[in-house]
Amino acid sequence: MKRTLIALAMTWSAATPAMADMALATAKNCMACHAVDKKLVGPAYKDVAAKYAGQKDAVAKLAAKIIMGGSGVWGPVPMPANAQVSEADAKKLAAWVLTQK
Repeated sequence: MKRTLIALAMTWSAATPAMADMALATAKNCMACHAVDKKLVGPAYKDVAAKYAGQKDAVAKLAAKIIMGGSGVWGPVPMPANAQVSEADAKKLAAWVLTQK
């Protein structure tokens, strides 16, 4: 019984951050232009994660892009600025995006 509870607790704690960050991405309207596994208006998050894999400053770069927007990295459609996203939330979103596969 004790092992079962520990296993459930570990599973829940491992799943919670991913769900929480998907919820944050939805709440901040990121999912209107992006999806985890396919290109919509913007690139798929798994493609973003692959492009920035291994870059030590990837979270900071992506967080800045989330807030300020940008263009030219993924094609001609610019990413609009998201001034309503705090720096902390932008870093949380960027870190989550980088875990997508």
